[in-house]
Amino acid sequence: MIEEKNISDSLVENNLGLVHSCANRFRGRGIEYDDLYQAGCLGLVKASKNYDETKGFAFSTYAVPVILGEIKRLFRDGGTVKIGRALKEKSRIAVRKRDEISVVLGREPTVTELAESMNIDPTEAAMLLNASSPVMSLTSGEDGEIQFDLPVESHENDLSDTIALNQILDSLESKDKKLIMLRYYKNLTQSATAKLLGMTQVQVSRREKAILEIMRRKMDL
Repeated sequence: MIEEKNISDSLVENNLGLVHSCANRFRGRGIEYDDLYQAGCLGLVKASKNYDETKGFAFSTYAVPVILGEIKRLFRDGGTVKIGRALKEKSRIAVRKRDEISVVLGREPTVTELAESMNIDPTEAAMLLNASSPVMSLTSGEDGEIQFDLPVESHENDLSDTIALNQILDSLESKDKKLIMLRYYKNLTQSATAKLLGMTQVQVSRREKAILEIMRRKMDL
């Protein structure tokens, strides 16, 4: 049980970049980035607790849909992350403790170090910090009302898009998936693809356009 908790904690601490890349896909849609990130972190924690490596797929492949699901739930709930009073208070305590440790260490403590100092799980420590002070956000201006988000490395966005694309491909019917693989992964012409699939070039062209439209809509969700 302890080993399972350690694995879950490690997955959270090592995959926060996935949350940033997923949250960035929803920028400019009417909800503050901090709220998007916070919802995504809840999804990451859920994914870390339910992930089963014996299924044969990478954690990121499992986690991204869960993270995106929590972010989309935020839109369905009207753009607010519901945080109870008790959680807010514990969050303030965690932030104060982090600041105290930072003075002693001369650097910001890791999630694990903070958790040990508070005698809680690293997953809980990560949630407490995210509940009040997402690490990638700064505030400035009068009363701290103007927010600036630090840029996220582009490779994280690429990772999120690649994972999402692979998941969409896997959701396609077998023949449609093969058509896309032949056309865009093996770079075959429409005529060559038609021969392999027992279709005409015109049929491949029309079906390809339809599939790509379906994939674009899913990528935009």
